[in-house]
Amino acid sequence: MSRVDDLCRSYSDLTYHFDPAGASQEGATAFDGRLGSFGTEAMRAHLAAFRSLAGAIEELEPEDLAGEIDRTAMLDDVRVLLFRFEHEQPHLRQPGFWLNHLYTGLHSLMVRRQPAPELAPAVLERLKAAPAFLDEARASISAPPIVFVDAALSSLGGGGELIARAAAHFASAVPGLAEQMEAAARATLEALTRFGRALGSEIAPSQDALAHAVGEEQFERRLHHEHALRGSAPELWRYGLRLLEETEAQVAQAARVLDSRRHWRDVVDGLRHEAGALDLLAAYASEVDRAREFLAAHDLVPETEVPLVVEATPPFLVPLVPFAAYMRPPLELGGPGRLLVSPQNPPASGGALGFAHLPALASHEAYPGHHLQRSLAQRLPSEVRRRISTPIMVEGWALYSETLMAEFGFYQTAETRLMQLVNLQWRAARVVLDVGLHTRGMAPAEAVERLVAAMPMERHDAESEVRRYCAMPTYQLSYAVGRREILALRDSWRAREGEDAPLRDFHASLLQYGGLPVALARWGMGLDE
Repeated sequence: MSRVDDLCRSYSDLTYHFDPAGASQEGATAFDGRLGSFGTEAMRAHLAAFRSLAGAIEELEPEDLAGEIDRTAMLDDVRVLLFRFEHEQPHLRQPGFWLNHLYTGLHSLMVRRQPAPELAPAVLERLKAAPAFLDEARASISAPPIVFVDAALSSLGGGGELIARAAAHFASAVPGLAEQMEAAARATLEALTRFGRALGSEIAPSQDALAHAVGEEQFERRLHHEHALRGSAPELWRYGLRLLEETEAQVAQAARVLDSRRHWRDVVDGLRHEAGALDLLAAYASEVDRAREFLAAHDLVPETEVPLVVEATPPFLVPLVPFAAYMRPPLELGGPGRLLVSPQNPPASGGALGFAHLPALASHEAYPGHHLQRSLAQRLPSEVRRRISTPIMVEGWALYSETLMAEFGFYQTAETRLMQLVNLQWRAARVVLDVGLHTRGMAPAEAVERLVAAMPMERHDAESEVRRYCAMPTYQLSYAVGRREILALRDSWRAREGEDAPLRDFHASLLQYGGLPVALARWGMGLDE
């Protein structure tokens, strides 16, 4: 193992100590009974450790280009983590940061493919730790932006259901722990109620309507270090506006094929609420299988041997996950990838619902999208490429996958082709809102109005979307901008290799970089401009 790989393992171990809930998600079982600590003293120690590691990475002298690419990716990842907690301070400003940690800590064990009796002691320890954890959160949060308060309050119901279900599930698996489990869950729910009450009446929110914004300097720091993008916030703003205008025109044209008398919004809205007589879960599984077979027939991408299980979302998780959520295999344990589908809770994502949307969803989440990319990345020899990723590649690849499948004729009906374009339109709107909310003085209320105007979406769904955009700067633009970067890289590759070169070769080369930024893959592929 190289020195770069050694340091990457050290980085992972440090991250697991910092975020034990995330460690459980990755299958690092030694951390299953813990919750993190994000108070002032704990954060000071955590960040000092990460700074020390960043210094060690800076001093590395890799032996070859591959090592230099991996070192660059790891160093940027550490820097982004430091920037985030030093400048954005989610542990002080985002109540949902604490809640998501607790929910992830329980959820990751609930879905672990491991006998429940083996996991029950860890669940009990997490539940016992939860009241003090939530009380620490209550004491730490100061002047949170109101949009983050609203997001946290909206998650309390689903979170309470998760806590109750987790306790009941593991108590039934280990009757000897039932009394302790029930008492711990009761104490956790009481602490959750105290936390919600504090958010509603005790913790004064920021009076600044733009308190959610990270500002242009921090936004562009993320662009450069997290995504390795050369573009600026103003350039991405212009790109988002242009792409939104172009895709709306394409959507309108595609809708006219179905019904020339109605506005495209009405056509799409009809498809969104299409009920039909089909079993949605079975239809989704069928589309996933069809996508895999389509790729094999066209020889477009390398194959993955990691299975993908399509299953219904457990009822207690339905409020916490969207219509279709991909869960990659735990890195440390392996196993299948999973697609959770909630037939009883159709999505409100960009107005793209109904059975006509399933082919694009299968392309995005499964083949050749998230499952193919993430499962192949976990088989790479480089520790950095197995462990570190950025949404510019991960989400960019998934949206590119939808485009790729359109190019080769996977969407067989006018309805499915329309919904694939609606997906792209929604991602274009996200670019505009992401940049606007964080760098151009756009208030959340204005973002909601823009989203409702751009997409056929109910207002309460748009409000939920915007809350997420405020909490995750530069993530939402990663879909469309990542797709743009991959398409540009493909053009460069074709210019060098020839128009007749098998596209599978391009995809195989790109996927060797896992989830590293597209610009680093371009560098490694010898196509740097």
